[in-house]
Amino acid sequence: MTQNSDLKHIQNWIFDLDNTLYRADAEFFSQIDRKITSFISRYLALQPQKARYVQKEFLAEYGTSLSGMMAVHGMDPAEFLDYVHDVDLHMLEPDPQLRGFIQALPGRKFIFTNGSKGHAKNVAGHLNLFDLFDGSFGIEDVDYVPKPKRSPYIKFCDVFDIDPETAIFFEDSVRNLEVPKHMGMRTVLVTSDEDWGDEPEITRPAGHTTKADWVDYITNDLTGWLGENS
Repeated sequence: MTQNSDLKHIQNWIFDLDNTLYRADAEFFSQIDRKITSFISRYLALQPQKARYVQKEFLAEYGTSLSGMMAVHGMDPAEFLDYVHDVDLHMLEPDPQLRGFIQALPGRKFIFTNGSKGHAKNVAGHLNLFDLFDGSFGIEDVDYVPKPKRSPYIKFCDVFDIDPETAIFFEDSVRNLEVPKHMGMRTVLVTSDEDWGDEPEITRPAGHTTKADWVDYITNDLTGWLGENS
């Protein structure tokens, strides 16, 4: 690896899970997206088209559709999370090179997801990466308050005793990088070639823009970026 001098102080490497530790154009996450629509449709007795509108409206306003359903409809999160994360993992292929680069990173490595802890373990385990991480943080760990709200980042740093000035955060969502940047972290936006045209602009992976003053680096190849910079 070639050490990026701007990253020599990094001791904590924090990765989002979905559409970050695997490429968004793997179409894996579309399974979860469809299951969220199906659950909301059944729970609220709505036609799928209307349920999808509610899903995306809550995603934009509350950070996750789950948080919106809990806030507005008092939904218990357990059944929702079990249902939407019961997906086929076989379309995701482990990347031995990515494993090698993550394993070689100096310091500690973490997963910080708006999904459940079980989902993080299932997906990262299937990708042959989970054992490399020093900690995994799911939506249950922050009382279902999701990124991009500030409180989950604060709690994450408190739990793992992380000085934000020594950390770097990898995400596929622009808005989820604003708080960590303002806390003092370096930030990396992971993009893809996937067409997210049917998503509200603010909730699209890679955001409604890839240009923001809180984004330090942009890459569509996490494996290559780690190989060149860490």
